[in-house]
This record gives sequence, C-alpha cells and structure tokens, in this order.
Amino acid sequence: MKCYNDKIRDLREAQKLTQQQVADVLGIRQQVYSKYELGVRSLPLEHLIKLCKFYKASADWILGLTEEEQ
Repeated sequence: MKCYNDKIRDLREAQKLTQQQVADVLGIRQQVYSKYELGVRSLPLEHLIKLCKFYKASADWILGLTEEEQ
C-alpha cells in the first residue's frame, strides 16, 4: 500500500503539475511541499483538506483508509 506522500506525488504528476504549482495552491514554498512528497515532513490537516479539494480526491484514499479515490 502506498503512503500518502506517494499518493500526493502521483496525483501531482498525473495532472502534469510542478511542485511549485501545488505549493502555490497551498500557499507555501516549493521546498516545504517537496518535503511532504519525500515523507520528511508531515502533511498538516489544513493542507490535506486543500489537496483533497484541489484534486477532488478523498482524504480516506490519500491516507490509505480506503481503496476508492473519490
């Protein structure tokens, strides 16, 4: 099972977005977002919510609680 950091990277790459573009959506620096994808830094709840809305993906799916993306 993939961890949430792998899933947010997969979502970003599927949309052909850069880390900077997603960081801009979250209102953070690219370096901080990169650490989320690398699993070096935990993803705050407020950023998880923004990413779910942005990608139209379920938080349960991103967190690995369900197999359904939507």
